[in-house]
Amino acid sequence: MRLVRDLGRRKLRSFLTITGITIGIMALVVFGSMANKIDALVKGGSEYYQGKVTVNAKGGMMSIGGPMAISIAPEIAKLNGVDVVVPTVGMLLSDDTSSVSMGVPPMIDGEVAGSDQGREKFQMYIAQGRKLTSADEGQRVVLLGSDLARKDKVKVGDNYTLRGVVFKVVGILEPTLTAPDNAAMVPLAASQELYVASLPPLVSARLTAAEVVTGFVVYPKAGADAEAIKTEIQAAIPSAAAMTGKDFDQQIGSATSVLNAILVGIGLISLLVGGLSVVNTMAMSVAERTREIGIKRAIGASRWRIRREIVLESALIGVIGGLLGLGIGFVITTLGNDAGRASATILFDLTAGTAISSVAFATILGALAGFVPAWHASRLDPVTALRYE
Repeated sequence: MRLVRDLGRRKLRSFLTITGITIGIMALVVFGSMANKIDALVKGGSEYYQGKVTVNAKGGMMSIGGPMAISIAPEIAKLNGVDVVVPTVGMLLSDDTSSVSMGVPPMIDGEVAGSDQGREKFQMYIAQGRKLTSADEGQRVVLLGSDLARKDKVKVGDNYTLRGVVFKVVGILEPTLTAPDNAAMVPLAASQELYVASLPPLVSARLTAAEVVTGFVVYPKAGADAEAIKTEIQAAIPSAAAMTGKDFDQQIGSATSVLNAILVGIGLISLLVGGLSVVNTMAMSVAERTREIGIKRAIGASRWRIRREIVLESALIGVIGGLLGLGIGFVITTLGNDAGRASATILFDLTAGTAISSVAFATILGALAGFVPAWHASRLDPVTALRYE
């Protein structure tokens, strides 16, 4: 309570100093939560692409690309080290890409369920209903990601329209914090029909839906080198571009690491500015309390006690500012995510680690900011301090 009373002596100055810390922590929480979301997306992508090779038409990326003949699958299957080849269709849920999206936009993904023969290691769990099965081929059924289901308020058994075609919802996935949350998964035949129908009429008129896909997922045999398979695929099929998990980490992971560093850096700079205000406040506090400090020293207070009092006071400023900043940051990230759910866009992931580290950092920064003034106060000569006016 005494520390609180000491802060209350200089209400306006304490308020402004705490506000500086609060703003810095708020920025650190908000930008840190955004970095967490990006990390979750990248981690999910990295897990998905590990141990496989994805193939698309040149110019495409991560299952989104131009049409490819499904007959290419047997050609890839003949290559050394290839175990299983899964034809896939990937396309945007809507041609309207004007809305802001964190990560992969809403997608329609199609493949024959179970065609990976148990090779897929990326786990997705069912929240409601069931997964797709090979028996669903020829049916218009859909398995929805959690964000899409929440955005459109859909439950199992409802009808769901994909590009003008009505599908029945048979399952909803649990949140994965990555791309599947924003995906509508359908049987391969249905996705082929949707894809061909989305192409310009002059192109679609020359294609047969059952013969067209947008890519392939290639699973290597045990011990086979994914990089070597990638090279063989690109040599055998000049029109194709292949990507391994290593490529994904290099292309996406490195770029997002830089972005995350920038986001967190912005928050840290804001917080350090608040820390400087703590130094200024505590230095002025020591100057104003010079006579009081002299009296304490004269009646036997040790230098360690003087330092401790001032450091604890500045640490309290950090704690109060940290908790207020965390609270405001929590409100901003929660409201931001609630607003984003209308468009299936979740921007923030405020973790317990981010929350605890933010408050801890504010506390430590406050204590460090008060150390220099505390050291100066403890070195004051008691006689000189008593004469201070």
